[in-house]
Amino acid sequence: MREELMLNLRAVYARLWVRIKGSNREPEWVIAEMIIPVLTLSAYIFMYKMVNAPPEYAGFVIIGGTMLTFWSNVLWNMSSQFYWEKGTGTLEVYFVAPISRMAILLGMALGGIVNTTLRALSIFLVGLLIFQVPLMLYEPLTALLIFFLTVIALYALGMMFASLFMMYGREAWHTANLLQEPVQFLSGSYFPLGGPAIPSIVQFLSSLIPLSFGLDGIRKVVIQGQGISSTWPNIVALVIFILILLPLAKFALNYMENLGKKEGRLTLRWQ
Repeated sequence: MREELMLNLRAVYARLWVRIKGSNREPEWVIAEMIIPVLTLSAYIFMYKMVNAPPEYAGFVIIGGTMLTFWSNVLWNMSSQFYWEKGTGTLEVYFVAPISRMAILLGMALGGIVNTTLRALSIFLVGLLIFQVPLMLYEPLTALLIFFLTVIALYALGMMFASLFMMYGREAWHTANLLQEPVQFLSGSYFPLGGPAIPSIVQFLSSLIPLSFGLDGIRKVVIQGQGISSTWPNIVALVIFILILLPLAKFALNYMENLGKKEGRLTLRWQ
């Protein structure tokens, strides 16, 4: 048991190191990933200023744009990773290695979290410096708790998607494209979801996405100055997502791997 644990921990470290090293090998990529999202945020913020929206809406946009970097990383650098490996013909190496598939994905997740957090922090700071959004952060530990729970829930969702993307190939590629804009809308990335202006069906669909609860909780703490007494439903919802998604991810990985071995579709390139 100890040797198996150490082997999986080494696999986690190996994937973490490769993800961090590979994502920072091109400095111009890092700069582009910091500048381009700020342009998108600027468009929404200027629009809110033109319609004389409350000042906190600019803060909503900055928080939403910051957290969307994690969703993009989950979708492309986590869920799609096994699909890329399958396309290049190296997926079989993972399945021959005597390690857990969850260890591989955990290493990818940790490496992605490090890189994405640095980029998200830069976007957040640049947005604050440019637009001078006032913050009312009275309980920073609550904000950090909600942030980490949101990230864990998102990456657990990414692990579950990884098995589907691995199995269904090109259909998964189109699914990844399909999930970008709807999730941005339904999670309320650039606007608050509460209030009578939002249809009930939209609010219901948004409750199925962990990012919605994370964004709402962080905004309450950072922008509106609320504390854990107001955000505990968000925390409970995120914990429930984690408890559901992690076992589902493990089950889906095992199921899709066994199904793929029976059908012989795991090592076919470009399928």
